[in-house]
Amino acid sequence: MRAARRFLIPFYLMLGACMPVAPNDTPTRAAASAALTDSTLPPMRAFTVPRPQAPVASNSDMARDFLDLAFSLESGRGLQRFTRFEGPIRVGVTGAPPPTLGSDLNRLLHRLRTEAGIDIAMVAPGATSAQITIQAVTRAEIRKYLPQAACFVVPNVSSLQEYAANRRSARVSWSRLERRERLAIFLPNDASPQESRDCLHEELAQAIGPLNDLYRLPDSVFNDDNVHTVLTGHDMTILRAYYDPSLRNGMSRTEVANRLPAILARINPRGQGIGPRRLSRTPRVWIDAVQTALGPGAGSSERRKAATEALQVATAMGWSDHRRGFSHYAMGRLLQSMDPGAAQDHFVLAQRYFGQAPDTALHRAYVSSQLAAYAIAEGRANDALYLVTPHLDTAARHENAALLATLMMLRAEALDLAGRVTEAREVRLDSLGWARYGFGSDWAVRAKLREISALSPIIRRDNAL
Repeated sequence: MRAARRFLIPFYLMLGACMPVAPNDTPTRAAASAALTDSTLPPMRAFTVPRPQAPVASNSDMARDFLDLAFSLESGRGLQRFTRFEGPIRVGVTGAPPPTLGSDLNRLLHRLRTEAGIDIAMVAPGATSAQITIQAVTRAEIRKYLPQAACFVVPNVSSLQEYAANRRSARVSWSRLERRERLAIFLPNDASPQESRDCLHEELAQAIGPLNDLYRLPDSVFNDDNVHTVLTGHDMTILRAYYDPSLRNGMSRTEVANRLPAILARINPRGQGIGPRRLSRTPRVWIDAVQTALGPGAGSSERRKAATEALQVATAMGWSDHRRGFSHYAMGRLLQSMDPGAAQDHFVLAQRYFGQAPDTALHRAYVSSQLAAYAIAEGRANDALYLVTPHLDTAARHENAALLATLMMLRAEALDLAGRVTEAREVRLDSLGWARYGFGSDWAVRAKLREISALSPIIRRDNAL
């Protein structure tokens, strides 16, 4: 569930981050805004070689995660039985897919085959049936049925028209599903390439695997903080376990739990030697507060009140993990336009709680982009370069073009401030190809450039003359 927000100082600066909205029983991704147009900018850049990292988690924690992901919906409603596809999974595409969907889908299917060991591929040429149908439609068509969703997945249908005819029936209920045989994923064809790809990763993963999201997972797309946008090594391990031969449709939670230790020992031997963290469950009051603070529909004062409540709950729970960091990060984002100093303090605290663990590297990249914006606004070029530079590879490794482009634009502004004008020009030009993938339209890319440029004290001084 995700929706992009903008942050600047004192305005908002888009980081490509994603925000949660209220849960329902249909796996969705919250809507964001972008449009594709013919471009006069440099050619679009795209990621080609996946760079996933093995999960850094104990198998004890992985087993607990698996069960909580597989036997609950995002709303918290429990599921009584384990369901998955049996046999080969074939995927078809209908509607009017955007130009980048084909290559992004092929790369994802290749990863699922090689990393998760799942027999999944595109339907053969001329075939008329598929277990999973990806229908590319407009955002307006998607929002007609789920106003807060950018994309979603539904069982037992193959088209939006078929879903419309059955949307109020038990046929499309995940909680009543006994086995997965036919599903449809509805993706936007008028969003940015990155948004379409992010939807593809999350919805296809939920089509074949777990339907739930857990805030306690720091390194997963199965998390409503939506820091991660492509399937991680953790996610591929979960999916590999999901399709282990020792599991089958209809199993109870207890039956699956009894088999998981042997499965995980076999497919993730590294996890046998890692001590469990046993992070506490995330209380509903914190989840609701975060969703009110960062989701649609609430006013400014209500958002700040909810963010304060989330931070109070995180403190009362004694959290020192990424959820405490995210609580400070959310507060910083909400305060940024009205109290930049207080917002900066919360970003510093967020960075402290995100720590130095490998599974929170992407979290730190987001916060560093915020702190670098402050440094640029205050004329501290070297501080901004120190903050941004280490995270360029992090954004690239996690295939987040929007974040990568933002970090590069911030680096270019810092280089300008440092008098390294030629280098700044090269970095800024290189950022545009990634920005086209991350933000989509020319106007969005150019708006991003203007927003980040406006941070510079040199620009502000020139504009004041």
